[in-house]
Amino acid sequence: MALNNGVPATGTGLIVSFGEMLIDFVPTVSGVSLAEAPGFLKAPGGAPANVAIAVARLGGKAAFVGKLGDDEFGHMLAGILKENGVRADGITFDQGARTALAFVTLRADGEREFMFYRNPSADMLLKPEELNLELIRSAKVFHYGSISLIVEPCRSAHLKAMEVAKEAGCLLSYDPNLRLPLWPSPEEARKQILSIWEKADLIKVSDVELEFLTGSDKIDDESALSLWHPNLKLLLVTLGEHGSRYYTEYGRSLDVCFVSYDVIDVSWSFCNNFKGSVDAFHVNTVDTTGAGDSFVGALLSKIVDDQSILEDEPRLREVLKYANACGAITTTQKGAIPALPKEEDALKLIKGA
Repeated sequence: MALNNGVPATGTGLIVSFGEMLIDFVPTVSGVSLAEAPGFLKAPGGAPANVAIAVARLGGKAAFVGKLGDDEFGHMLAGILKENGVRADGITFDQGARTALAFVTLRADGEREFMFYRNPSADMLLKPEELNLELIRSAKVFHYGSISLIVEPCRSAHLKAMEVAKEAGCLLSYDPNLRLPLWPSPEEARKQILSIWEKADLIKVSDVELEFLTGSDKIDDESALSLWHPNLKLLLVTLGEHGSRYYTEYGRSLDVCFVSYDVIDVSWSFCNNFKGSVDAFHVNTVDTTGAGDSFVGALLSKIVDDQSILEDEPRLREVLKYANACGAITTTQKGAIPALPKEEDALKLIKGA
């Protein structure tokens, strides 16, 4: 079933998002340092939580699994999840650690730099035995990042949650969400991010993350496909104002067909040129925080009940156009969660393009 503009309907299956939720403090003025900022806008954030709220705001079913401080900020964040229709029965509270904070510097072009306060924060202290495993098993999609891999015990909780989700038949969705200031070193970040790479069914990276993980300054097909693994169903590279690129196992098979000239004739029917790009929507960008999370939430909300979309390029392109629209709208306000769109907002932008 399709909605306006050929966009598939939002699914009803549960999408569980695992990881951190925190408070972003965003300067009231762009293009200044933290020290020069006259004031800050308090905005709830954290990439996995952003994705969960993005899904719910677009009409999907979402839950969040993570740990917050047993403080005013922590309970405020749990309340925001509930207010936005996200199940919060995967949240635990830590009485000994505070909810994480991040101060975000906005450059004149809307791009960001981060300074984090988490020494340690509650999200880092989630233990495997505190996981709501039944909630995870009830999901159709399990989404996560890499920040929860940085330290124990959260790393073990992350690995346990992934294992349980995989055993339950969930689609595993991975957005590394690179935040180098949180890692001991770039080398450790690269090592740990890639340590779970081959578990994911769907991976989304930004152009900056592609450069970081490959060690190449080229944003092209060869560089992207160097990150391919045999069990992957879809690899996405988001390019900001230049849209997004997509690669599927079918696109990867095409490379084999061209190289193996002796099997072109017999293998051609299996080789669809299933890779390409989808243009961005041009908007007045204020703050890019959460744009990638909005993109991911939009994508997951459309494939959760119908993963055959990943094998159907025309339908996949419509979904990615929708995801690009959601990401673009999110950049038009300060803060991530306040800026996440509703479905009608995205369809209006698509229709007006």
